[in-house]
Amino acid sequence: MDGERICARILVLGIGNILWADEGFGVRVLETLDRAYTFPEPVTLLDGGTQGLYLLPYLEEAEGVVIVDAVDFGSPPGTLHIRADADVPAVLAARKVSLHQTGFQEILGLLALRGHTPGRIVLVGVQPEVLDDYGGGLTQTVAAQIEPAARKVLAILKDEFGIVPEPRAGEGSLVTAAVARDPYETERPSAEEACRIGDARVLVRGDA
Repeated sequence: MDGERICARILVLGIGNILWADEGFGVRVLETLDRAYTFPEPVTLLDGGTQGLYLLPYLEEAEGVVIVDAVDFGSPPGTLHIRADADVPAVLAARKVSLHQTGFQEILGLLALRGHTPGRIVLVGVQPEVLDDYGGGLTQTVAAQIEPAARKVLAILKDEFGIVPEPRAGEGSLVTAAVARDPYETERPSAEEACRIGDARVLVRGDA
């Protein structure tokens, strides 16, 4: 691979909210990549969460961006899709699963206005199954796509930018231990201990 491609600044961005079930897919894929590999200096892995416009400086500095997210493509749950460049804002505009996608559309618009649109934008998206389970982890359907999505990200980095990461010997640090996927999902309190549907004493009933 030529030196110019290797030196490009590449941002691998996982966006979404781990508190809302399959919404956390993008973050969990990056967690998996960070745990298994170390990436060369031109590559930055970023847990973008739901930060919206706060992500603008990171995107302005990037020449290539790989986004991982849960997106409503209108397909069966767990289906992986790859979109690139102009198709990325188009698919985010067509079907939104959360407010963070509206914020990300604004970022892409601002990048274009300021003349800082990355030369290459690739979206690795999964069709979510459940989004309204507060405090819940990924569904089995979507969790099964973490490794395939991670492999797709690695293939994009290699094919598009000539970058191949090295296997990691120790633990990654992208996601703090308290909210890493295993403890977050296995240590979840029961519904009786932490009600996730609301308090019947204060909810307004439809037949009231």
